[in-house]
Amino acid sequence: MRAWFIQGVRHWLLAVQFFTRIPITGALAGWVGYSPAMLRASVAHFPAMGLLVGAVAAGVFGVTMAALPATAHTPLVAAALSTVATLLLTGGFHEDGLADVVDGLGGSHQRDRALEIMKDSRVGAFGAMALVAVLLTKVALLAALASLHLGAALGAMGLAHVLSRSWPLLTIRLLPHVGDAAGSKSKPLADQISNPALRGGFLWLFGASSLYLYAFSATHLVVLLGMLLGSALAWVHLTRLLHRRLGGFTGDGLGATQQVTEVCALLGALAALGQLA
Repeated sequence: MRAWFIQGVRHWLLAVQFFTRIPITGALAGWVGYSPAMLRASVAHFPAMGLLVGAVAAGVFGVTMAALPATAHTPLVAAALSTVATLLLTGGFHEDGLADVVDGLGGSHQRDRALEIMKDSRVGAFGAMALVAVLLTKVALLAALASLHLGAALGAMGLAHVLSRSWPLLTIRLLPHVGDAAGSKSKPLADQISNPALRGGFLWLFGASSLYLYAFSATHLVVLLGMLLGSALAWVHLTRLLHRRLGGFTGDGLGATQQVTEVCALLGALAALGQLA
């Protein structure tokens, strides 16, 4: 039991190292270790990174709301600063994937050419428009949620980060990896996700969902269902698009999935919370 727990902590720290900009260095990095098998196992903690990022986002949002004068535009400022905080924490890892996917799919209808465009580190017009649209929509949705119910907005914000990092696990499970695995961001994810890793990822989601319902009572079950429905519809569409246009997933595709399902989860939360207001 003790060995299992220690191994789980090492996998969690490896996920922190890979999916965030939090430094894991020195003796701690040496203790954590590294192997391709460990990195693949750490994918089980991808939703847990959402819990970490969501907690930071909610913290920045809450502190901003408390520190600034209560005006009609304060939630908008808080939403903007909260979004900046998540970008700094993750290094824009998923946003970069979104831009690359939109550039590739928008730049060519030919599979190989689209994959080639996606590997280009430069951001094109399609990718820039997608980034602006997603970030603006996210900020607007967070501000709108806070105007209805600040506490529920903070909870939905955190849960959206967890939920949006759970759907990519199913993408890995259902689609083959395509592209240049040796040079891809998804190199450690190129193999099919194992059953234990998949179960571990969804245990994190179940825990976060239970925590949300405990904090805001069962009356907010409709908000949780709205987030699940909104993000599920987005995930189905994106998965079918990746399969049809590319024949599988890439690391950029996983990043795009995270971004779009996060926005759609927030959209579902806003629609549901409006019914409770």
